[in-house]
Amino acid sequence: MSLKREIAFVLNGVRTRATVPVEMSALAMLREVVGLTGTKYACGEGECGACTIIVDGLSTCSCLMFAVDCEDRDLTTIEGLARDPLGEKLERAFVECGAVQCGFCTPGIVVQAKHWLEAHPHPTRAEIQRGIEGNLCRCTGYVKIVDAIEMASRNDA
Repeated sequence: MSLKREIAFVLNGVRTRATVPVEMSALAMLREVVGLTGTKYACGEGECGACTIIVDGLSTCSCLMFAVDCEDRDLTTIEGLARDPLGEKLERAFVECGAVQCGFCTPGIVVQAKHWLEAHPHPTRAEIQRGIEGNLCRCTGYVKIVDAIEMASRNDA
């Protein structure tokens, strides 16, 4: 029998409550309890960035965070970026630049890019590469991904 706890947090701008096993990861809670499947499980060790979310303004590997540690926190997932102006710019730029192949890594990269661009609104290509270095993509050479982030950082994107 697993010990469970009710937690309350803000998820993509909406006050949310969930009852979770104390050993459950934030990633599993998002996918299995809340039903938001955009955040992906890949390595489970914080090495690939597929599970990147923003917690209280910091990019976080949700596979390394316990769900109970989300209590009273503000979480943003890829789904939350649909209503965010920078998130919308990133989405358009990724499509226009052809920065998506299989798409598995894309949610984590887009969330990380949003986080990075908020702190570095006019980055160089080298700064963009540095900003997403914790996000792995097995399909691309990252050129189109960097192109998309660069495009989204411009005022005309």
